[in-house]
Amino acid sequence: MMTYRVAAAMFVLMALAGAMPGISDAQQPGKIPRIGVLRPGAPPDHLVEAFREGLRDLGYVEGRNILLEYRWAEGKPDRLPDLAAELVRMKVDLITSWSTPAALAARNATATIPIVFGGVGDPVRIGLVASLARPGGNATGVSMLAEELSAKRLELLRETVPRAMRVAMLWNSTNPSMVSRAQSTQAAAGVLGVTLQSLGVYDLITFDNAFATITRARPDVLLTLIDPFTRQHQKRIVDFAATQRLPAIYEAREFVDAGGLMSYGPSGAALQRRAATYVDKILKGAKPADLPVEQPTRFELVINLTTAKALGLTIPPSILVRADQVIR
Repeated sequence: MMTYRVAAAMFVLMALAGAMPGISDAQQPGKIPRIGVLRPGAPPDHLVEAFREGLRDLGYVEGRNILLEYRWAEGKPDRLPDLAAELVRMKVDLITSWSTPAALAARNATATIPIVFGGVGDPVRIGLVASLARPGGNATGVSMLAEELSAKRLELLRETVPRAMRVAMLWNSTNPSMVSRAQSTQAAAGVLGVTLQSLGVYDLITFDNAFATITRARPDVLLTLIDPFTRQHQKRIVDFAATQRLPAIYEAREFVDAGGLMSYGPSGAALQRRAATYVDKILKGAKPADLPVEQPTRFELVINLTTAKALGLTIPPSILVRADQVIR
């Protein structure tokens, strides 16, 4: 029979354990952590699979020792706030988000549930975190570092198509991250002496208007900034560039896999696997405020030679030798 002294000692130990900041509900025996997965698109999504792979590499098996609650906006960003609020009402242990609109929706829905974001260009500028080194709130994650890559993409275009002096830029003008990315691209174009025609799109009508403008203006090349909206219309954009025989560069390799000419940017799959490490650290007791926002270190240059041949382009050896993948 347990003595009074032993019982009292156990009570003290239990009280101390409950007060320790490193002990979270997700770590209590018998409790499986629930992670809200807030996505701007619709399944299937290869980036979600990369996130799952990252979790599996860390020992998490979906349905066994971790539960994932998926919420898909299906290309309708106005749904994200309601979906984020739904995850908060479910009292999930953590929310992961991809894209600036999804991250902002999650941050606006809760100031207490930890948030791990990805696919965000400048989290400081849009108010997600106080700084990259010390986020300071309940959100942290991986940044796309997109603004710093603007000049590099234009340089690659000029090197691939030396005559390219007039660039049409297609982008979603309603996405805060895209606004800053478009501005940095405009500034880079000025330094390089390139004329940039900025064409913001946000629905099918503006898409049609932008395509009509490009058809009339006949720019030398096309640059597409990637976010959930332009990604949703990937086929429309790639097919238009092919029809117009317009060399195009994209920020994501998926566009090149679909027939685009070239892409340069961070690996989305690699970023998703890195996001999984943040989930692991937070479930083990780390606070988002203390986890620095990570910037990508791996950038992919992908070239589609089949598309180049159809356009009558010869890709310079200096570009081919730097390519991470050449699609033939």
